[in-house]
Amino acid sequence: MLQILSFLYNYNKFMNFLIKIMFLFLISAEASFSSIVYKALDLISVIAMVLILGRRLNREDSGVRESPAVKRKVLEMDNKSLSNHDVFDFSSGPCHSESILQMFNEFRDGRLFTDVVISVEGREFPCHRAVLSACSSYFRAMFCNDHRESHEMLVEINGIRAEAMDTFLQYVYTGRARITTDNVQFLFETSSLFQINTLRDACTKFLEDQLDPCNCLGIQRFADAHSLKQLASRCFSYALQSFTDVAQHEEFLDLRKEELEEYIASDELVIGKEETVFEAVMRWVYYEVDHRRIMLRDLLNHVRLPLLHPNYFVQTVEGDQLIQNAPECYQLLHEARRYHVLGNEMMSPRTRPRRSTGFSEVIVIVGGCERMGGFNLPYTECYDPVTGEWKSLAKLPEFTKSEYAVCALRNDILVSGGRINSRDVWMYNSQLNIWIRVASLNKGRWRHKMAVLLGKVYAVGGYDGQSRLSSVECYDSFSNRWTEVAPMKEAVSSPAVASCVNKLFVIGGGPDDNTCSDKVQCYDPESDSWLLRANIPIAKRCITAVSLNNLIYVSGGLTKSIYCYDPTEDFWMHVVHTFSKQESCGMSVCNGKIYILGGRGENGVASDTILCYDPSTGIITGVAAMPRPISYHGCVTIHRYNEKFYHS
Repeated sequence: MLQILSFLYNYNKFMNFLIKIMFLFLISAEASFSSIVYKALDLISVIAMVLILGRRLNREDSGVRESPAVKRKVLEMDNKSLSNHDVFDFSSGPCHSESILQMFNEFRDGRLFTDVVISVEGREFPCHRAVLSACSSYFRAMFCNDHRESHEMLVEINGIRAEAMDTFLQYVYTGRARITTDNVQFLFETSSLFQINTLRDACTKFLEDQLDPCNCLGIQRFADAHSLKQLASRCFSYALQSFTDVAQHEEFLDLRKEELEEYIASDELVIGKEETVFEAVMRWVYYEVDHRRIMLRDLLNHVRLPLLHPNYFVQTVEGDQLIQNAPECYQLLHEARRYHVLGNEMMSPRTRPRRSTGFSEVIVIVGGCERMGGFNLPYTECYDPVTGEWKSLAKLPEFTKSEYAVCALRNDILVSGGRINSRDVWMYNSQLNIWIRVASLNKGRWRHKMAVLLGKVYAVGGYDGQSRLSSVECYDSFSNRWTEVAPMKEAVSSPAVASCVNKLFVIGGGPDDNTCSDKVQCYDPESDSWLLRANIPIAKRCITAVSLNNLIYVSGGLTKSIYCYDPTEDFWMHVVHTFSKQESCGMSVCNGKIYILGGRGENGVASDTILCYDPSTGIITGVAAMPRPISYHGCVTIHRYNEKFYHS
């Protein structure tokens, strides 16, 4: 038999023979064409097996054997003939995984190998458990643990939309999803449920790119509801930047009171004028006036009424019927009227300009000395604590003087007196950036102090080269005249002077060259009289004072402390330690915080440090350095137009 097979294998005649047999078999069968083809394929398979078997038998019959070593030579090559790289890591790249995903998606569409059906809103989605589990920890926990769904063919999911589920599965099987304004909210909720962070983040990015004045408030509310802090912050910033347009849309009228307050209270609100904020608030209140009228006072508390144009304030604000019938708003209106008369003397959070209006609160440094007995500086410079920028202003005239007094009147700056016995008074016009000479003092003085009370400037005490002065002069800018008022009970030089609760307070100072006073002298302009109040805890001269929120803060005098005085309770307290002992330093309130600038130490050397004390937190920090060390300088706060910011 083996010889016959070997013989047939080696001769082509056998092939012809087999083909003839196959042909006769096929044509003799009464069958369809397809069955004939299948029978032909079966015969070919049999013939092939016979041929292979015959070849093997023929080889064995001839006695030819291959040793194991020879067989290895057929499969192996000499390693020496190969390169030094004995490993080749092959990868077909990302197209391999993409092709597999594409095939799985085709299987899903054709319901091939699917082993679970997801039902959403009555619509069924055949899926593969392995694919869902690989993409979503939600489904991995469902199918891999001993949950009921791991054994069921049909799994129903509630709380999502069928359209969103369809888009979600498209992303799972292809890595692609079409996000639209119609489906983004539902797709976000679906991807959040199934814990697909990449799709969730894509929805978030889509919402951020769609921000518009007509939808930013709604998107922010959506972001807050889903704890999307970054998106919520982006929406809030966008609404601040586009407030004028945002306030014109319907979403604005649906804001909650607390949400509206957060916007209108911000210093970063971008508006052309404060009137825009007032009109937005009134539009919101009038939208549901019966329900919202009781909220009017709280909202107007965040509108900077003092910064409205006086004509607009009188005609529009005071003329509004709703405001006229709201007695709780009268105090805010009174504050605005006082500011229109007194200017920067009337300071509150509502008198601070929003930076977008082009104005900001800046600290102005006037003159000073670089060291004890040294060169008198002519510079007038302003410092913006928010930006940290310094800018030079018009130089101080007759800068050879020193130890003069400086104060801010409305939004201008007055400089009076100076060493020795000068009567000169100069006014800096902040709008024109020029110095103008005004009426002179009645008596020359230096080492005195000035403060503004009820729109008038008071020059207090000082030294005339022979003795300390108790005299006080009052300047009326409308008549441009200085007049004498009641003298102090004790003559002092280099005291701290501040106005608070409609009275003038003179704190400490030097009655002579060798002693310091701890007295607090209080002047009442209505009675033109002086009273003594509770003594300051330390007797000092060369100290400085500012008032903030009906409290007086005192620093300097080579003390390492800031003291606070409550004129209503007539009570002193120590509030915070400073970093070093200074005297003759500058002190001013800016943006609701107290800044201490420069001064000189015990060795007489001037300092360039700037300290910032925040009464709301009780924290004092070093924030920056001045352009140069300085002491005996004037230090006030004004509103200044910031052209660079406005046009940026």
